[in-house]
Parts: sequence; C-alpha cells; structure tokens
Amino acid sequence: MKYIVLIFAAFVVLYAGSCSLTKDKSENVKYEFYQKGEASWYGPGFNGKKTASGEIFDMNKLTAAHRKLPFGTMVRVTNLKNNKSVIVRINDRGPYKKGRVIDLSKKAAEVTGLIKDGVAPVKIEIVKR
Repeated sequence: MKYIVLIFAAFVVLYAGSCSLTKDKSENVKYEFYQKGEASWYGPGFNGKKTASGEIFDMNKLTAAHRKLPFGTMVRVTNLKNNKSVIVRINDRGPYKKGRVIDLSKKAAEVTGLIKDGVAPVKIEIVKR
C-alpha cells in the first residue's frame, strides 16, 4: 500500500508539468499545482446522479470535475475574465470536451460568473492550508 501511495504521488507530480509553488500573502495559502485552460459548468442533467468518486452530484455544492487530480483535492479556480475565484473540491472526472480543463458545478459557476457565458478561461491552483 505504501508503494502505491508513493507511485500515485509521483504520478501527480509528473502530471503537473506546469507546476509552480507560489504563496498568496493575503491568505497564507500555498499553491503547488498550476494549470490554465477553459472551464465549463454542469448541473441540471447530472444533479442527483452518481459521480466518478461514488458520491451523489449536487449542483448546489462547490465541487468540480477534473481529468487527473485526486478526488477530494481542493482547488482555487479563478475566472480570468473577471478575476472572481472559488475553492472547489474535486469529486468527479471530466471534462471530456477538448480544450477544457475543469467542469464546475452550477454553484461554483455562479460564484465565478461563468454561468452566463458557459465557458471561460481559468487558472487552477491546488490549495494547501
């Protein structure tokens, strides 16, 4: 089991080829993963259905789908059009549309101002407190 954890940790580090370590002085938060790309959101058609992590999707919670990040990972997603950000928990897999890096729940999309446009450029940072 110990080796599986080490292998998984190595995979996450290798996957995060665009890794950077910065510090947000206003919140004393460290970021150990950085990714830019397009975000979209999902909700009504999936609400109440099982996610890839096994939990039931609730579009009114601050959650998201990412292709590779481990379930339970907390990430800050910042909409680069308006600089609004939200911290979400990864609980699903996706998005599956080319060029997209994260799918936000409806609630997270509302917080970041993504609802109206449906898609926006974002940056994603893993949050460690």
